[in-house]
Amino acid sequence: MSTDRYTSPLSERYASREMQFIFSQDMKFQTWRRLWIALAETEKELGLPITQEQIDELKSHATDINYDVAKAREKEVRHDVMSHVYAYGVQCPKAKGIIHLGATSCYVGDNTDIIIMAKALELVRKKLLNVIRELADFADKQKDLPTLAFTHFQPAQPTTVGKRASLWLQEFYMDLCDLDYVKDSLRLLGSKGTTGTQASFLELFAGDQEKVDRLDPMIAEKLGFPGCYPVSGQTYSRKVDTRVMNVLAGIAASAHKMSNDIRLLQHLKEVEEPFEKNQIGSSAMAYKRNPMRSERIASLSRYVMVDALNPAITSASQWFERTLDDSANKRISIAEGFLAIDGILDLCMNVVDGLVVYPKVIEKRLRSELPFMATENIMMDAVKAGGDRQELHERIRELSMEAGRRVKEEGADNQLMALIAQDEMFHLDEAALEASLEPSKYVGCSAHQVERFLNDVIRPVLKENEADLGMKAEINV
Repeated sequence: MSTDRYTSPLSERYASREMQFIFSQDMKFQTWRRLWIALAETEKELGLPITQEQIDELKSHATDINYDVAKAREKEVRHDVMSHVYAYGVQCPKAKGIIHLGATSCYVGDNTDIIIMAKALELVRKKLLNVIRELADFADKQKDLPTLAFTHFQPAQPTTVGKRASLWLQEFYMDLCDLDYVKDSLRLLGSKGTTGTQASFLELFAGDQEKVDRLDPMIAEKLGFPGCYPVSGQTYSRKVDTRVMNVLAGIAASAHKMSNDIRLLQHLKEVEEPFEKNQIGSSAMAYKRNPMRSERIASLSRYVMVDALNPAITSASQWFERTLDDSANKRISIAEGFLAIDGILDLCMNVVDGLVVYPKVIEKRLRSELPFMATENIMMDAVKAGGDRQELHERIRELSMEAGRRVKEEGADNQLMALIAQDEMFHLDEAALEASLEPSKYVGCSAHQVERFLNDVIRPVLKENEADLGMKAEINV
């Protein structure tokens, strides 16, 4: 680690080595060479005077990038692609004259960007599936445990711990659907030339349109893609970057929502993120168990959500067939967006895998509020015993206000049931009232909804992607 100049926290603290390699210099420039080999092979197959000896020479130096030669050349010519064409030519003197034949810089630059984003989306998808698996297991395990629900962070009709987790799970499942759609729609730029007209290739193939039409599909097949975008300027549409980053922003939004809920639940002491034996929560307050992982998820997620504006603005501001004000922004925003979402998903896997639930605390808080929520049932029982519904409604309202006042002003327990039992209007004793406070009576179809969601939606997806499951996330700090 360099200590005398800036290093990105995404590399040093948050992103995995696997994602870092995808956006490394080795991955980038080795992909450039793969593209030059694919172009030369295709041009040879379409009849240009390129020899197998030249192709073999290119392949023999596909991965041993002579960075020193490329860097020295770039200082002279101020052009990264031509510097690497030169460096490749130094290693491959027989093939030197046919490297990059007919192509523009965007042939290697843009096609590489697409290949790298596709590879990065594969890793994101794998980690997202593992978050979904962890959440599915948690939701299934906790589907029957009643807990107080909240609207406006005010006590509301109970739900279950598992049903709440299914809400987080559903949002990640939506993200998976979006990711698959965008990933499956990715295409290469291909070889479109300086303004997207393929004029240089029409010249190379002596006006043979059929050969020009075959060029892009053949290159795409060699690189493992279903095809190329049918039309472009010099670059692929920057709308592609926008779509990819919107997928990452969607995942970040889902992670942020879940992490916020966990932070609030940890404040209530109902659910807690994992806390290691020697972990320090605060430098001053030794007793604290701060939800630092969930806080980090929220922090990185905000970065990714905002980062999605970069490709959107870049896409909107491109001039005609090509302008270079996209390049510097793309180098930073796309790579760091992926590195950040990688770190977020590792944290999500780690947190969900180690969530601790405290049923006694959950029950205590639920029971403290349940008398208010049981009033509808109590009123119906009193009507069956001969009471007047309208009069009972008004009386329950008055007693609820009194019980609430005592809780807030006196710090007393919720005494609503005792107040109702003492009121002759209801004709209900405390035993009957206590029976009405069984929490499971108030969670509706929660457990059933979780089971149906898991069986109908989530488990088929997990079954289909079984080979990608089983990851365990290691977090650096």
